[in-house]
Amino acid sequence: MKGIIPILLIHQAQGVVQGMVDYFHKGGGVMWLLLIVAILALAVIIERFYTLFRLRVNPRKFVVEVIDIIEGEGVGAAMEFCSRNASVVAKICQAALEKAGESREIIEENVARRASVELAFLDRGMLWLASFSTLAPILGFLGTVTGMIRAFAAVAAAGEVEPTLVASGISEALITTATGLLIAAPIVVFHTFFSSRINAFSREMEEAANTLIEYILESKVK
Repeated sequence: MKGIIPILLIHQAQGVVQGMVDYFHKGGGVMWLLLIVAILALAVIIERFYTLFRLRVNPRKFVVEVIDIIEGEGVGAAMEFCSRNASVVAKICQAALEKAGESREIIEENVARRASVELAFLDRGMLWLASFSTLAPILGFLGTVTGMIRAFAAVAAAGEVEPTLVASGISEALITTATGLLIAAPIVVFHTFFSSRINAFSREMEEAANTLIEYILESKVK
């Protein structure tokens, strides 16, 4: 009995794979373009997950740690602490500390310059993800058009309306449309999720920078 269950599962898995291969071939040549879009979108999604979650840090806690280090060991030690952290908040704090002792305008200008660099890094790949979410349905509709053209061409060549000829073209048309929408839907969800995370990072950067700048100016640290 124990040996039968794995065999049944293997057969079921083979049946699912074979069904997906048949489904893919029935969709025609446009399915290859949709497959490329899906693979590229998946690569961007994985990269975004890795980048955005690697940079997670509690900004309030981090700024408190930086201030404690400044008071205990000085600005140099705090800058070294920030340089060892890969988070966006650490980069912004380091930019503020680099100009410690200068005027508010100089500190804020250095922070703004670093923030623009970090925001560009956070936005990396988002434009491609938005493009893929639009391109996938367009390719699906393209498959719809080519499928319908093939169906009508087959009917014209046969000289009569043969159901099997029409059904083949309509099947291709519907498969590519469904596949395009199935690819686009999760891409839109991930794009929205990543955009919300990037907006949160932006707010955290601003909050951390304001807190640390106020401390630097009030404490007159250099």
